Amino acid sequence: MNGGDEVMTAPARPTPPLEWKFSQVFGERTAGEEVQEVDIISAIEFDKTGDHLATGDRGGRVVLFERTDTKDHGASRRDLERMDYPINRHPEFRYMTEFQSHEPEFDYLKSLEIEEKINKIRWCQTANGALFLLSTNDKTIKFWKVQEKKLKKISEMNLDPPKAVGNGSMACSSNSNIPIPCLANGGSPDKSYNYLDNDFSFPPGGLPSLRLPVVTSQETNLVARCRRVYAHAHDYHINSISNNSDGETFISADDLRINLWNLEISNQSFNIVDVKPANMEDLTEVITSAEFHPTHCNTLAYSSSKGSIRLIDLRQSALCDSHAKLFEEPEAPGSRSFFTEIIASISDIKFAKDGRYILSRDYMTLKLWDINMDSGPVAMFQVHEYLRPKLCDLYENDSIFDKFECCLSGDGLRVATGSYSNLFRVFGCSPGSTEATTLEASKNPMRRQVQTPSRPSRSLSSITRVVRRGAETSGVDANGNAFDFTTKLLHLAWHPTENSIACAAANSLYMYYA
Repeated sequence: MNGGDEVMTAPARPTPPLEWKFSQVFGERTAGEEVQEVDIISAIEFDKTGDHLATGDRGGRVVLFERTDTKDHGASRRDLERMDYPINRHPEFRYMTEFQSHEPEFDYLKSLEIEEKINKIRWCQTANGALFLLSTNDKTIKFWKVQEKKLKKISEMNLDPPKAVGNGSMACSSNSNIPIPCLANGGSPDKSYNYLDNDFSFPPGGLPSLRLPVVTSQETNLVARCRRVYAHAHDYHINSISNNSDGETFISADDLRINLWNLEISNQSFNIVDVKPANMEDLTEVITSAEFHPTHCNTLAYSSSKGSIRLIDLRQSALCDSHAKLFEEPEAPGSRSFFTEIIASISDIKFAKDGRYILSRDYMTLKLWDINMDSGPVAMFQVHEYLRPKLCDLYENDSIFDKFECCLSGDGLRVATGSYSNLFRVFGCSPGSTEATTLEASKNPMRRQVQTPSRPSRSLSSITRVVRRGAETSGVDANGNAFDFTTKLLHLAWHPTENSIACAAANSLYMYYA
């Protein structure tokens, strides 16, 4: 206690490293099986509850999965008594449905092909038991509603059984010569059969009983319906979409502009950020990612190809050309090279669940930023430092332009991102943590475990107060195998409430838990 103002507390112990285990895989490839380009997963997203997972692929399809391990819980007394004790059960998902979200198009004005590949998926608020989500390709955003529909079928004809034989000819009449088997009540096992024939004539004296079809709704089927299409608002490729916490609006971002949409209005949007210069020759940076704050509907952040993140406040002006805060790391003197700007480009940003921190991924590192401290990142995690001597080769084969995504755990204690050879890395970001785990997207995630430094090396700069970890990882794995740059894990997502990660290795979706 110091003057009644501050309470001195003991430093919190760092959380122990997690032990990751394989949970399940969807679309697993057999040895030697060739992957079709259209089947490669290009987007992954959990909904806010974590009970649903969506993936998009390069073929324009969206596949939905639903959680199964939480659906069988009843409200018995025993269950209620156990609610205070965590049940050692990891999330399990099953295939739910899929639908074709986008088709290939052609822009005749610009003579450009618009591929169907899904760039991003975002879940919206559920309503009346229906699921809502946004999906986008390079040019067009679509708003989808997925809900169960009851299939109505004619189950029987309400004919009295004793009279079924007398009137059986009517139930079985058909234009076809193929005999149709009849049920005792005059119905047919073939549900699609047309019961009434145009050639039927009433017998003299009429029918002894009236026969009406009985319609029942027995089967349910998931149906995806496109509610709205938000098009013709972007001249450049859309790289991000993000829902607002108000549940009514969302943003879409391309290289030079960010537009604000209302979910209910598809024919107009408001341009809120425009970085396009009057002369395109003066263009020095482009927008690479954008995301709304998770709880403040007036705040959003966007990243640039120069490695900076800008926080903007929609209350300041209609066109947010000026930022409220700028986050960037000062360039070390004498370190500039031909590749400096390329590897500094941020490929993805994510807000922490509480909105206090922003996680960013550039080609070499993960950086964690405190939105209240714009002097520099509070933590830095080396992901590709071992590739620095190979930047020239990576530039030649375009791998240096790969866009890796990043994600945070729901409790904000860990961060994760992908790498080459279908590897992904998990770092602990709590104070004092040395956790830096390398995992492979396979049924044995620890197979290629790379030894990590036992102690974080602190930066000499007292201004940025950065913790750097993972730099000692070599260019080969623990078995001495060189990393494969043709297999890359670009897309992954962390379950919002549990330590579970879903990641995409080509056309396969792997899930892990700890």
